[in-house]
Amino acid sequence: MVQKLLFIKLTLIVFVSFAFQTTTAQERDKKTIPLASLLDKISNKHKVFFTYNANLLTNKYIQEEGFTNLTLKETFSLLKKITPFLFDDLGNNYYVIYTKKEVDESRFLSKEKFIFSGNFSIDTTFNRNKVIVRGIVLSSENTPLSGATLQESETLSGTTTNKDGTFEFEIQKENSVDICFLGHTSQTLKLTPNIFHTIVLLSGQELEEVQVVGSRNKKRVANDTPVAIDFIDIEKTASKSSQVEINQFLQYAIPSFNATKQSGADGADHIDPATIRGLGPDQTLVLINGKRRHQASLINLYGTRGRGNSGTDLNAIPISAIKRIELLRDGASAQYGSDAIAGVLNIVLNDSDNELNVSSTLGFNNADSNAVFPNRVDGFTYKLGLNYGAKISKGGFVNFSAEVLSIDNTIRPATKAREKFGQAGVKNASIFVNSEIPIYNNTKLYFNGGFNYKNTEAFAFTRKLDSERNVLDIYPTGFNPLITSNILDNSFSFGMLTSFKEWNVDVSNTFGRNNFQYFIKNTLNATLEENSPTEFDAGGHQLIQNTTNIDFSKYFTTETYGFNIALGLEYRLDKYIIFSGEEGSYASYDINGIIVNSQTPVSDYKRYNGEIRPGGSQGFPGYSPENEVDRNRSNSSIYLDTEIDFSKKFMIGTALRYEFYSDFGSTLNYKFASRYKITQKLNLRGSFSTGFRAPSLAQSYYNLTFTNFIGDTPFESLLIANNSPIARRLDIDRLKEEKARNYSLGFTAKLSPTFNVTVDGYHVFIEDRIILSGNFDASNLGIGIDNVQFFANGVDTETTGLDVVLNWEKKMGDSELSIDFSGNINYMHITKVKNKLLDSETFFGERDRQFLLASAPKSKFNLGFNYKYKKLKTALNFTRFSQIKLIDWQINQDVTNFNNSASERLAAATDIYQPKITTDLHFSYQLNSIINLQLGANNLLNIYPTKQNSYTDSGGLWDATQMGTNGSFYYTKLNLKL
Repeated sequence: MVQKLLFIKLTLIVFVSFAFQTTTAQERDKKTIPLASLLDKISNKHKVFFTYNANLLTNKYIQEEGFTNLTLKETFSLLKKITPFLFDDLGNNYYVIYTKKEVDESRFLSKEKFIFSGNFSIDTTFNRNKVIVRGIVLSSENTPLSGATLQESETLSGTTTNKDGTFEFEIQKENSVDICFLGHTSQTLKLTPNIFHTIVLLSGQELEEVQVVGSRNKKRVANDTPVAIDFIDIEKTASKSSQVEINQFLQYAIPSFNATKQSGADGADHIDPATIRGLGPDQTLVLINGKRRHQASLINLYGTRGRGNSGTDLNAIPISAIKRIELLRDGASAQYGSDAIAGVLNIVLNDSDNELNVSSTLGFNNADSNAVFPNRVDGFTYKLGLNYGAKISKGGFVNFSAEVLSIDNTIRPATKAREKFGQAGVKNASIFVNSEIPIYNNTKLYFNGGFNYKNTEAFAFTRKLDSERNVLDIYPTGFNPLITSNILDNSFSFGMLTSFKEWNVDVSNTFGRNNFQYFIKNTLNATLEENSPTEFDAGGHQLIQNTTNIDFSKYFTTETYGFNIALGLEYRLDKYIIFSGEEGSYASYDINGIIVNSQTPVSDYKRYNGEIRPGGSQGFPGYSPENEVDRNRSNSSIYLDTEIDFSKKFMIGTALRYEFYSDFGSTLNYKFASRYKITQKLNLRGSFSTGFRAPSLAQSYYNLTFTNFIGDTPFESLLIANNSPIARRLDIDRLKEEKARNYSLGFTAKLSPTFNVTVDGYHVFIEDRIILSGNFDASNLGIGIDNVQFFANGVDTETTGLDVVLNWEKKMGDSELSIDFSGNINYMHITKVKNKLLDSETFFGERDRQFLLASAPKSKFNLGFNYKYKKLKTALNFTRFSQIKLIDWQINQDVTNFNNSASERLAAATDIYQPKITTDLHFSYQLNSIINLQLGANNLLNIYPTKQNSYTDSGGLWDATQMGTNGSFYYTKLNLKL
């Protein structure tokens, strides 16, 4: 039977070849097209690239019809059979075309299969278990590669090339060989004896995969970096994820990353704070295509993780625009500047061309927190994402992305302080573009940027009907204010990449702006009584950042080692603005309708049941002209970054950076990192660095009068600017930079071709962390405010942890199984509270300390099982969230309520959130080459955090924890690739 099938195949080959030759010899009618045109169509369809001599395909025609519905593998198979050419796979989707007459027996055709000339001979060594293979390894410039590694895939034994690039070693018969060289693409080939093989590896500058965050060495591949880097391929990871925003996407993809949904936390309900390794949201630097991304203008204040910090709004970047995400889990201030204490998150934008991708998601939450299966639902989610790329000139492209997202509010069990507790509603629209345009031999222009508009809606604490904060004529039963916002986020980056005398030169400018404006609805100004509007423009804030860079880098090679030098300059301008809202949003009016000031007699204040009515919009008081800020600063920096490859086993990297800020002075930071290849299977790596984070303009100048709830009792508080004379009266120094020392040590191991392990430990000391203080009694200051609080360099912390990642996969015919395990173990403790002569419990008490420590969960583990059978993919993921401890408002109650025991009061106020495991299940089916259907559930079993009492900070039965309080999320997703 086998012989019969073989005969049929050979007959078919001869017939097809004969038919092609006959057709091309007889006519050039409409059924045939130039072979070059067919290759262009194949390139566009399958995203592969061909290179060949310009005259090679002249007068070569072919019938297009037979290639219409073929896969890429089938296409190459047919081309090899019916054309006189060989198609040489260089890896990274590049193919070189030769005539069969020009190529000798040493040329290989693909990683899977080799076709040789018919006259080669095989010596007797081929018939034994082991054979001798020989050859030479060249770069794409035909330069011999000395020290390239050749390694049997199965046994991991191998050799390295000589100074002239040649090699000779013994392998098991028919085993595949992995060929790799620093900064070049690797290939896996089957080498045969008695043939001198010529192997060409593409250089690092031709590969996207070597452009990794944490190294400016263009030849540094990810596996050779001396620090821990995570790579998240969006397309691959999206097939086993239900998340529609980046923050939550990374929450389940990287254990050391934590993003917490807030409720009742004012602005933080609208922009989720995110952390790495439990450090501050503003201690992670975010890059877009390697360029600094601006932060949000929002500073987190009330009842939130990242309290007192300003982070980057990652959710302003649409997932549809992203190709991959690189996370450097190591201090990098000496390389990239401020904010990189915890690490660097680099978002690489899509660069595909001639392809349209459409993705739509529909989902909802289980609204019943007491049942596995829903009897009511909420949080309806709709998302539509589009991505389209087109070619520009030769080697250039422009890629567009557009995305709209709608997420409805969720309502979960609340306490007596709130009637409506749950996730904020979001309406989000984004447009992004990414482009590169070659303009000369080694020169190209690039630009990228985007516009994001977000409209959000979150419930504030309930105002009771008989409260001085309510007007019965307007809200007879009380009311729940709505804090809504319009957030505009736009950015644009452009630059030029070129080379001059073998130096890579990158000149760029990046502009970013975040504008956050509050609109308070379903509210009132109680001092206007029945004449009050129910909606107010409450003003807002804006951050503008412009960064100009010029960077140089070059890789030098010698006979014994190679080294990379990178240096550059950066100049950055920051501008921070607070703009006021309409008068009724912030003013308090007396009985005569005049705005209350320090001269207003107490008898003229409006009252209800003997209590003074507070002014401003309830839920969130607006910014007044007295709160307005318009401040800017400049920053200049210079850096030197080197990496030395002493051998193929050992490298050292160093970095030095000097920065000068116009508002607080200068700082100098440095970094050392190294990697040693102990064996072919095992790499040891480690680093030490100093780091810093400049105080944000918001931390220096933000000020606001607002309502601060202690339990369910409201108080009027003033957050004073750090440069205020009141801060000096309280002996609070001007803010200075946070300083860090970061140690890391780890290893990577390739225990087999399908089993990889990485383990990285870290230890981070941070001095002078900026915190938001507690509320100090301001009654003796004569400013008409109950309490004041402020920003200060208040604490030192020490964080120790371990990151673990294991990946295993197995292919079995038409099926494939992979198991992924990753985890983060983290311990932070506060080593010093810098309260000076101020009361330590008020300055940064036990409750505030627990908020800070809860931002650094003790652990998080992810375990994923992924199975693929033909067109069906399934993914089963388990995520374990560790215990979290918080202190609720009972800590402020009189100790007499607890048998005069402070320890009993502390025990009663301590809320323990027990460890929980959530289960995610996803199914994906490829209906055809165009349509993919996906469905599944996140938190399938509807697991919630441990329920607490009525004293939580959020006003719900749970405070904000890393696992969230929305329960199960069910979704379906449709993906089209055109």
